[in-house]
Amino acid sequence: MDRGRQLRERLLGFRPTDALWGWLGPILFAVIGGGLRFWSLDRPHQLVFDETYYVKQGVSMLDHGVEMRWNGDGEEVDPLFTQGTTAVFNTTDGDMVVHPPVGKWIIAFGEWVFGSTSSFGWRFSVALLGTLSILMVGRIARRLFGSNWLGAIAAFLMAFEGHHFVHSRTGLLDIILMFFAIAAFGALLIDRDWSRARLADKAAGLSTSFATGPMMWWRPWRLVAALSLGLACGTKWSGLYFFAAFGLMTVFWDIGARRAAGARHWIVAGIGKDGVWAGISMTVVVLATYLASWVGWFVTSTGYNRTWAADHPGEGVQWLPPALRSLWQYHVQILEFHDNLTSPHTYQSNPWSWMIQSRPTSFFYESPTQGMTGCDVEKCSKAISSVGSVSIWWLATVALFFLVYHWGFRRDWRAGAVLAGFVGGWLPWFFLQHRTIFTFYTISFQPWVVLAVVFMLGLALGPPGADARRRRIGQAAVGVYLLIVLANFAWFWPIWTAQVIPYDHWRWRMWFPSWV
Repeated sequence: MDRGRQLRERLLGFRPTDALWGWLGPILFAVIGGGLRFWSLDRPHQLVFDETYYVKQGVSMLDHGVEMRWNGDGEEVDPLFTQGTTAVFNTTDGDMVVHPPVGKWIIAFGEWVFGSTSSFGWRFSVALLGTLSILMVGRIARRLFGSNWLGAIAAFLMAFEGHHFVHSRTGLLDIILMFFAIAAFGALLIDRDWSRARLADKAAGLSTSFATGPMMWWRPWRLVAALSLGLACGTKWSGLYFFAAFGLMTVFWDIGARRAAGARHWIVAGIGKDGVWAGISMTVVVLATYLASWVGWFVTSTGYNRTWAADHPGEGVQWLPPALRSLWQYHVQILEFHDNLTSPHTYQSNPWSWMIQSRPTSFFYESPTQGMTGCDVEKCSKAISSVGSVSIWWLATVALFFLVYHWGFRRDWRAGAVLAGFVGGWLPWFFLQHRTIFTFYTISFQPWVVLAVVFMLGLALGPPGADARRRRIGQAAVGVYLLIVLANFAWFWPIWTAQVIPYDHWRWRMWFPSWV
């Protein structure tokens, strides 16, 4: 065997070669999951939870290019908007909004296609991204774990995970953030294989012992990841946490690649030849993408704080052009808002409790009585709760300990990759506990919850070379688990889709007092 092939095997490891089967499972469950998400997407025909902000802001983006202030408070405007009156905006006053524009432009796309008065249109874009993310996570798991079966299982879990299901049917920003974060992760996985293959080819032409190895300037998939991270940051600022976590992750991978290729100074090479360039190139793309997302604000004169620099000469960051000086001041105000968001809320929760779903967020609740539409008993409930599938989240909580062990003591890079998603999406909130925060934020790292479970199921299945009896036991255990996930989904379906059910039936699904 020539040295180039040996290096490729060492750097890349095993990769499935049956491409057709690697696509069939994820596509199948994306189709099933998409059908479930698009079914009756227009009900309830009411603004659910924070749709009161983002759905209306999407319409404002279409009509005015920026988020305009609406006339009156939500209780006055929302019924008019729901009944088809979308001209609820003050045409001269831009609204001070605390999240960047990307997510609202994406919601606006569905409103543009299906109409601003269509609740199907309000939620179309998030349902589409939710469906695509099922396929993406299936393919990512297949690449990460080198198994078609585990890829299909990951897509199955995404399709039937309740938290993802609810967010895919609600016009909020958080699943859009999740989509771009998992897209960046997938692009970096491809970059890992792509760059390692080229490093192996280049290193094969060097002596068996070399100092640092070649410079890897052109990394197109890393730039795709940076573009996705820029869009994540342009949806919510918490995308920055994923940028930091994934930036470190890809540099760690490069350090490991240099070592596996035989470089004597692999740490110096990984940091100096890969890390510095990764930091520069990715930061430039992320920043450019983020600034480009504000194009509607730049080209209009009505956006909030758009003329701040002209109205406040001599104030702010003087070396910036007027438009950027105004945008900077706007961001200072946004940061102050986020930092001072400490008002108590009924459904606020602590990040320590997020993985076990101890305080899910109620998105919608009504109490129909007998004789009202769909209610045949004395008292009914019509609810949307963002409680995650406990069959998935509780196992993922256990999986965290296995991931740390396998990464720290068995040097399993796959465990470290899954943990990076938790570092980017969950860990930062422990440092922000003074703020009013909610369990529904967990949707941003929900794909890594699924990947953590898939890691555990891979351990249960055992390695491909295990004896037949060991494999059969593992397959039976995994099969039983997947049936439990399916049953879990069926049980909570009514409170994920605003079905009218007897009040007692709703209470049966509120397993813990903290869920009410």
